[in-house]
Amino acid sequence: MRDYLLFVYGRWQETKSGRVVENINPADGRGWARVHMAGPQEAEAALASAWACREKWAAVLPDRKEEILLQAAELLEAKAEELTEILITESGSARSKAGGEVKASAGVFRVAAGECRRLNTEVMPALYPGQVSMTLRSPLGVVLGIAPFNYPLILAVKKLAFALAAGNTFILKPSPHTPVIGLKIAEILEKAGLPAGVLQVVPAETAELSNLLVRDPRVAMVSFTGSTKVGRQIAADCGSLLKRCSMELGGKNPLVLLEDFDPEQAAEIAGYGAFCHQGQLCMATSRIIAAGKAYEAILPLLKSKAESLKVGDPRDPQVVIGPLITPEHCAFIDGQIQDALAKGARLLTGGKARGPYYEPTVLADVTPAMDIFYHETFGPVTSVIPCADAEEALALCNDNLYGLSASVLTNDLSLAWELGQKIRAGMVHINDTTYLSATTAPSGGLGWSGLGRSGGHYSMEEYTELKWLTMQTQPRKMPF
Repeated sequence: MRDYLLFVYGRWQETKSGRVVENINPADGRGWARVHMAGPQEAEAALASAWACREKWAAVLPDRKEEILLQAAELLEAKAEELTEILITESGSARSKAGGEVKASAGVFRVAAGECRRLNTEVMPALYPGQVSMTLRSPLGVVLGIAPFNYPLILAVKKLAFALAAGNTFILKPSPHTPVIGLKIAEILEKAGLPAGVLQVVPAETAELSNLLVRDPRVAMVSFTGSTKVGRQIAADCGSLLKRCSMELGGKNPLVLLEDFDPEQAAEIAGYGAFCHQGQLCMATSRIIAAGKAYEAILPLLKSKAESLKVGDPRDPQVVIGPLITPEHCAFIDGQIQDALAKGARLLTGGKARGPYYEPTVLADVTPAMDIFYHETFGPVTSVIPCADAEEALALCNDNLYGLSASVLTNDLSLAWELGQKIRAGMVHINDTTYLSATTAPSGGLGWSGLGRSGGHYSMEEYTELKWLTMQTQPRKMPF
């Protein structure tokens, strides 16, 4: 069983104030690695290192930053098989999901590399004779990134690659469930030539250490992906300190199915969005709102789709549904399902846990009277909700505090366009799944789904400060 050390100021270090814990494979409950966890002493060292290096890294020319990030992409691809195996072992990812995550992460590094040269200034019309008026974008300083367990590689890379491209130093706190993949990112960037002190990786078990990092005045921005409950507290802490934050939180994402759309294609689209990575996605298709006769048409097809998905060891290439990150979450899912059934829902398939594995589950006749209509499940469960028409579907879509992703399935593109504009969500996809992501697109949500946008130049805007700078090249007469 290998030991994984902390990465602070370009050095691999044993913990002095934290603990060494076994990292657990969620598929079998067995430890497979020992990870040194940061305590207060390591957190202070990470903060001091990132703070001390921030100005030097900000001054590095764009072509050198670009070179490092491109080299990181090459090294990541060279380690694709190793990283895929770690994602399978550490996060319970099915092999296809893990391999796709690795490939996409290399793409993030490349897009971020390209943004190094696009951090443009803007010259504006002069107000007075002899004036030069322009905007500048400058790095914030130290950025703290708190990554989740579900997509622990790409969501960490998406934070740190763009933050580094913008000239910030970075502290990565990976999920305590998936710390090894975060430490592998440090290995890659160290080998790519990132200067010592620019990146720190500090796994930690407790919320106390996160709080210490979030509240430290040396941290200029917090980028968090995780639950809405935790995100609201971090946002409140940042707000009290007038500190910038970016929140990628939960979702209760609706898919609107209208009568004119092919129900078989709809079942494929909805099934993929609902059950990919065991439904442990903030963009999972958790509410299928079907109008008129489309409702009865999709129920047997969606049931058949769910029952066709193999559940089991994620190392099996045929498996789609791997383990939940902890078996304890099965009890929460059971509670949501039992509440729905007690209030009139029908269980079409699934609804049972087998150890850490939960069967793909489809509920019919779901209404707003049920907890599962409003609250995130984060498991392989989708609810099918009947409605009369597009107008009622829109009302059901927007009857939620979340607002992350949505999709509309219809051949009436004029109506689809109208619904796309009116649905309250940060992302709306017409005739496609709610689970859609692109490295250059603005990913993010509204309400309980978070704050800010990530991807391409949208990330660069999040990770930089905008300044207006003027210069008089000749004397200007003052009013008095």
